Amino acid sequence: MKAIKFFAAMLVGVAFLGGNTGSAQQLYWTSSGTFGPFNIQILVPTYPEARDIMVPVNMWVLDHPKGLVVYDTGNNVAIADGQCASHWAEGICGLLNPSQPRDAIIDKILERLGYSVSDVDIVIHSHSHLDHIGNIEMFPDAIHVIQDKELYQAWWPESFQRNGVHVQADYDDARDFRYFKMDGDYDLFGDGTVKIIFTPGHTMGHQSVQIKLPETGSVLLTQDSIWFKENLEGHPAGLNYSVLDYNDSLERMKMIRDVEGVPLWYGHSIQQYEAMGERWHK
Repeated sequence: MKAIKFFAAMLVGVAFLGGNTGSAQQLYWTSSGTFGPFNIQILVPTYPEARDIMVPVNMWVLDHPKGLVVYDTGNNVAIADGQCASHWAEGICGLLNPSQPRDAIIDKILERLGYSVSDVDIVIHSHSHLDHIGNIEMFPDAIHVIQDKELYQAWWPESFQRNGVHVQADYDDARDFRYFKMDGDYDLFGDGTVKIIFTPGHTMGHQSVQIKLPETGSVLLTQDSIWFKENLEGHPAGLNYSVLDYNDSLERMKMIRDVEGVPLWYGHSIQQYEAMGERWHK
């Protein structure tokens, strides 16, 4: 009888260990083309030196044990199809100078990785600006994770953001999609591997994502709550819903970095993208 109980206990222990891996499988860092070159002071008005920069439009594909996840969908496919001037507001194309070949659109990137858009279970949206939610309509069957405030702002942007960074043609056919509306932080899968971090400021409902990988460990994908390292040097982004909230969110991410030892992977850093982009992180 004791032998039977011991064997049963061993089985329970093995089952527990096998069902609690606690790590995502792998994360692919990619980009929906680039913006630029343009003067950094256009994006960061307080930056003291005028110099031209290029910025990637970062996106992420997470192959997780509980489903395939995409974090942001980049610029709308119309930009790659030569329709920038008709899809975006007048002046935006010339200001951002997008370079986006067709194979840099999220559907083609997924194909290159061996998936299709129909394989995607969850799309996490950092926010509703044109270079982050542009291809939401490619994912009608996915669950869309977004802050409730951000979804409201997408449909009713403030006057200073209309006819520019919000392009309602990107999501006018997505009104009846399945939305998992967040209200602050959230542990997406309940195992600590994908944490939604509420980082308002750039927009009303901006959200970053902290990912735990088996080999790399935890990383924090900031997206537009931190564009690049210059924002950490006392030069905030120039387009913000609330500068106060922006700085509070930036300080919070710095604390996560310093207290937990989590590296910050910025939303538009060409240096980071060239060093770590277009490959899997495990």
